[in-house]
Amino acid sequence: MTITALGDGSPTHRRDKAEILCKRPTMETNCQTILQLLKSELEFLDKGGYKHHPRSPWRAPYIFEDSPSCPNASDRARPHLCEECWLMQFVAPEFREEQVPCRFVDLTGNGVTVDSLYRCGTPAESEEGLRTWLQRRIHELESQLSEVEQLPLLSR
Repeated sequence: MTITALGDGSPTHRRDKAEILCKRPTMETNCQTILQLLKSELEFLDKGGYKHHPRSPWRAPYIFEDSPSCPNASDRARPHLCEECWLMQFVAPEFREEQVPCRFVDLTGNGVTVDSLYRCGTPAESEEGLRTWLQRRIHELESQLSEVEQLPLLSR
């Protein structure tokens, strides 16, 4: 099951997406977990986590890869498979086989990815794109979870 942008943002589309993602208790738990991870990532960003990398002060930190939410962040050997990462649900299928798939999270819905911002954007643009993406995903999941809570217990 993937979490994607809500398309046109219409209430009908949003309700359908919430029912698909969060109808069963396990999916609701998954949505809550993802919501918490997104909030943690936003907090890391807002506290300047992507300004300086303590282990590699000569380079800017990599978005997602140098975040505490990355299972490989503290180990250069990368023992954890990216396919097991919570961010994979935000990576388009055609990019999931890339060496670092999280660099291909589409931050805008227009194909602007972390990777393309590394190539063509400034650090400030990268952070702002990430912040906007995180805030949008957080809002979407909070709305979906709110809708799930309003569903009758029998339909969960």
